[in-house]
Amino acid sequence: QPIETRVLSEDRLDDVVNALGRHLSAGGQAYWVCPLVEESEKTDLAAAEARAETLRARFGDKVGLVHGRMKGPDKDAVMAAFSEGRTGVLVATTVIEVGVDVPNATLIVIEAADRFGLAQLHQLRGRVGRGSGASNCLLIRGSALSETSRARLALMRETNDGFRIAEEDLRLRGAGELLGTRQSGEAQFRLATPEMLNDLLPIAHDDTRLLIDRDGGLSGPRGQAARVALYLFERDAGVALLRSG
Repeated sequence: QPIETRVLSEDRLDDVVNALGRHLSAGGQAYWVCPLVEESEKTDLAAAEARAETLRARFGDKVGLVHGRMKGPDKDAVMAAFSEGRTGVLVATTVIEVGVDVPNATLIVIEAADRFGLAQLHQLRGRVGRGSGASNCLLIRGSALSETSRARLALMRETNDGFRIAEEDLRLRGAGELLGTRQSGEAQFRLATPEMLNDLLPIAHDDTRLLIDRDGGLSGPRGQAARVALYLFERDAGVALLRSG
């Protein structure tokens, strides 16, 4: 299902919490993703714990908390409670970025969204929109935005198209180095740029969609060839995500 995305400033956080309350009262479930803080797992955890405590003061035991430093059984118990509807809000770090599928969760709040990259925002937003009902994504931004952050959030509001988002992410970040370690910036040795491939990209997009629709498990001859290509470019981990979104 298409996901309606709104960008709100952090000074409207109370309005967001009130909207969350109405959503829960109507029987819905929601994710609340806490911000990245200087790429530190420890500070990310502190932010998630603080937000969970704040929301529990309002919504009580309807609020669950999950993060990457939890032991497996504890994490599984929290996820099961959310999947079964025993909790209504799941406060999380980016541990929910992939592999979580709860159709009744139709709202996601991403706090300090300007600190996330486009690909990560798109993956997080993909946690909703999995059921038959309308879904919403609320991106909470800081007060001082760079031009790049502003462009990212504007694109997230405009489109749900993963291909377009990937292209814009490449344009904003740069391609990095094919044979080096840099994952952003302009490569010193260029094979091609998006501008050079404008005529080929739409064809590749259509062909990829057709392949996934006909052979989502990539088990046929063309699917196996695609697996080899993904392996060669070290993107084979994405095969497991084709069905999960």
